[in-house]
Amino acid sequence: MARAAEKSHERSKLTVKGRDIRLRTIGFVALAVLAVWFIAANTKSVTIRLWVADVTLPLWTVLAGTLLAGIVLGLLIAYRRARR
Repeated sequence: MARAAEKSHERSKLTVKGRDIRLRTIGFVALAVLAVWFIAANTKSVTIRLWVADVTLPLWTVLAGTLLAGIVLGLLIAYRRARR
């Protein structure tokens, strides 16, 4: 009910070389660059204790796997919310 009473507004955007780019997109790109830089900077091996075994992997693979799992879970949640 409250959403129907809200006024529609224009999304925040920035014009670069004649193209409109949403500020949200710029934020996502900046976060992606920082995540890739952080993953690339951490290359030492780490030991991870799973329920049964200990696994030794390079830290960048652990960070990349965690990032991918977070992206997949975020997309699934967004998809479910959009269906409602």
